[in-house]
Amino acid sequence: MLTLSTFAAWFGMIFMGVPVGFSLIFATVIFFSLTGWNVIYFVGATLVDSLDSFSLLSVPFFILTGILMNSSGITERIFRFAKSLLGHYIGGMGHVNIFASLIFSGMSGSALADAGGLGQLEIKAMKDEGYDDDICGGLTAASCIIGPLVPPSISMIIYGVIADQSIARLFLAGFIPGVILTIALMIMNYFICKKRGYRRAPKASNRERLIAFKESFWALLTPLIIIGGIFSGFFTPTEAAVIATCYSMALGFFVYKELTVQGFIRDVIEAIKVSGVTVLMIMGVTFFGQVIAREQISMKIAEVFLTFGKSPLLVLVMINLLLIFLGTFIEALALQVLVLPMLIPVIIQFGIDPVFFGVISTLNLMIGILTPPMGMALFVVSRVGNISVSTITKGVIPFLIPILITLIILIIFPNLVLFLPNLILGVAG
Repeated sequence: MLTLSTFAAWFGMIFMGVPVGFSLIFATVIFFSLTGWNVIYFVGATLVDSLDSFSLLSVPFFILTGILMNSSGITERIFRFAKSLLGHYIGGMGHVNIFASLIFSGMSGSALADAGGLGQLEIKAMKDEGYDDDICGGLTAASCIIGPLVPPSISMIIYGVIADQSIARLFLAGFIPGVILTIALMIMNYFICKKRGYRRAPKASNRERLIAFKESFWALLTPLIIIGGIFSGFFTPTEAAVIATCYSMALGFFVYKELTVQGFIRDVIEAIKVSGVTVLMIMGVTFFGQVIAREQISMKIAEVFLTFGKSPLLVLVMINLLLIFLGTFIEALALQVLVLPMLIPVIIQFGIDPVFFGVISTLNLMIGILTPPMGMALFVVSRVGNISVSTITKGVIPFLIPILITLIILIIFPNLVLFLPNLILGVAG
């Protein structure tokens, strides 16, 4: 009864508009106050311990890197380079949209940074070539979810901290699924654009491609530095995040000279705001995790799944359906830090690899940012592209098909996820 009252208090505070992190902390304080614990000492110790993670330190730096790239002219150069390669094909500007998101993913690892940074450029370019608003907004929203799959993914870092898994293994595990999703989105884009008869952009000459490559060369080095440095052992993911931030600053101030001191200060403040929300949620869910552990909620969830059978595949399908459902009305980060700690012990009990589950759950959560009413990507794209949310929702629906097909393929063939980490880092013990 006490547990139900705690969850009711948490949901009640959320519906009253209390931030998720604060609502989790308040609900947990209420729970332990009623159980007679020394709440004052317990709150302080638990909240401090929740942030005692070297890997978690990388999150604000990757967030700042993504923001700096948007204000340093890096995203524009990436887009021009992608356009010089793919713009002349059927559905060319859509392919450019997707490919640019893949490249940008290797720098920021954030879906909303992609949507907010590249989104305005992509939508304007597609509109200039005669694309309808629904396809412009829908594809821009859909392509941004590549970011959390491809390293360096902020979602993977948070999952690694929650599940106590190797960040490097998670980064490697997300690469092939990210490429598969990229190809799947391009195939759907090709058929939609061919059916609607959109015109192609003029084919870039070799000279134009060379100029675009030279302009974007230093920007294109960013993912190579980040990913190459991590997997060659030169630095950890956290150190890579700091290096990525410094490299973006160097490009903005000294190479492209589009970043000003005032702009840098503004970007830092924005990164602090976004990071603060993330840190608050992690603190809240770590504290709330004490309720989950004390009341053995994970064991009770496992018992519910056992009533449907002992098949890991069946359990995985049920968890996917649950996450897709919850993702429609709970923000992705809140869902990740609240629900996954309860599900991770369950999947381990059923013999499901935690690294594999990290990739699957991340893709699942990204479906949530594309579906109303919560769909954060829809609102970001609506703001930067000046397109109504209803129009974007209409446009994103066809692209949910390749996303769901990718999810199904990964569930059926888990080695697509685990191949690279097992090959490069060895099979986990």
